[in-house]
Amino acid sequence: MGPLVPPVHGDTEILDTPEAWLGKTMEDIVGFRAQLVRGMTRVHVLDVETGGRLVDLTRELALSTAATDVEVSFSKKPQGRLVLDDNVQPFGPSAPLRRFEASTIRVDRKLDRAYSDGDLLAREAVLELYDGGVAVSKIQRAFSVGAFGEARNRKFVPTRWSITAVDDTIGKDLREAVKAFPLVSEIRVFESIGFDDRFLVVQMPRPWRYELIEAWYPNTLWNPLGREVVMFGDHEGIDGRSTYASIGGCYYAARLAVGEALLRERRQAATAILRETHPGYIMPVGVWNVREHVRDALRRPPRSFATMADALGYLGTRLDIPMERYVRMSEVLKHVLYQRTFDDFDLLAPGALAGVRSPR
Repeated sequence: MGPLVPPVHGDTEILDTPEAWLGKTMEDIVGFRAQLVRGMTRVHVLDVETGGRLVDLTRELALSTAATDVEVSFSKKPQGRLVLDDNVQPFGPSAPLRRFEASTIRVDRKLDRAYSDGDLLAREAVLELYDGGVAVSKIQRAFSVGAFGEARNRKFVPTRWSITAVDDTIGKDLREAVKAFPLVSEIRVFESIGFDDRFLVVQMPRPWRYELIEAWYPNTLWNPLGREVVMFGDHEGIDGRSTYASIGGCYYAARLAVGEALLRERRQAATAILRETHPGYIMPVGVWNVREHVRDALRRPPRSFATMADALGYLGTRLDIPMERYVRMSEVLKHVLYQRTFDDFDLLAPGALAGVRSPR
């Protein structure tokens, strides 16, 4: 473990704040992250409190409120290329740390309070910090350096695991909260586009269901050599899911954004997210891309529709892949299209229920 350090002075907070990257170009983000050199020191996963001074300073930086002036030296020249991963933000070369000095570190009081409470469970710490307005990326960073949980059980967590663990923890809590709210009153479609990556969010007046479907064109991250579009997805019902989503961290990042939006409205809905990734998405930049674009979509005014046929017709004008393929792939869309409820019938119309048998 160790800090990510840029070789420049001044306010560098944006280099490691994904919430501020929406609207930036791919070149901007690569430029931000390529500046970061990773200093490394080997430490046992359980040595959260006894790993030594370099570990202590790294943790203090993770708990800080803003960028801090640091000075590092390495035991050899930093090497390696820009590291790209679909879960973690890119970063530049790395080298073993020899010396690490920091100016006065201003520790975030909320993060420090959670770290200092050795009896507070990690889940409760994450939720309290999120409810207190701490940015998700800061909670993830602190989680990775073993800052949360009962003191005797604390451990370091790989960055990619900490990102998904925090997204999942917050998303589950939001899901349970919105299940108590009334349904949305209409079918709605939200949209956001960035990096040649399209996100169409469909919300329907049904109890909580959630799904993320991704379609990757040839020459993109998950389909680099293919000749046809590749589609895959995961979903959950009212009680969530018991296995890890096959599409990984993106599933949990998007679910968090969906839960946030429904909580703001104090409404409940079945949600299907259709992500269509085109060749302009030239490199992975991390799951923050999914979280922030779904957040962006759900902050925008939606298009509203009276019927699923109208909604699907509109979606067909915004996505290149035929809607028939999405519907075949989607468990949530098929559920809404083919699983009828009493609300689908006009109970005042004579004969509206004719021929409909009660289930045995």
